[in-house]
Amino acid sequence: MFSHFTVKQANEMLPSIIKKFSELTNLKNKVIEIQTEMETNPKYMSSFKEYILKKQEFNTAISNFYKAVEEIESTGVVMKSVEEGLLDFPSLRFNEEIWLCWKKGETEIKFWHGKDEGFNGRKPLETFDVEKLR
Repeated sequence: MFSHFTVKQANEMLPSIIKKFSELTNLKNKVIEIQTEMETNPKYMSSFKEYILKKQEFNTAISNFYKAVEEIESTGVVMKSVEEGLLDFPSLRFNEEIWLCWKKGETEIKFWHGKDEGFNGRKPLETFDVEKLR
């Protein structure tokens, strides 16, 4: 799915996106936990059976993680960084494509940046006529 979001539309869907992002973070942590266990627990280095079963669990965890990414992005929201908790909503400002930017911990869309600016180019929504985005 693709659409340009208004600030209002992005904020209306943000609670469900935040929930999905939280689930995604939990899945990422599960992948890391399994990988660490495989790399540090000697039983996975001494038994093919133990290793293969744990490897299958690892593969399932990775698949679930990518399914969660796909679920978020199927809404039209773009995952920029799982580690930093950055998501972007494509939008328009005076017929120019921009990103409405969300960072983990924020409860509403308060920032935007140009297509090529990235997180460091974030500007408060107040820097231009917000009414044009509604």
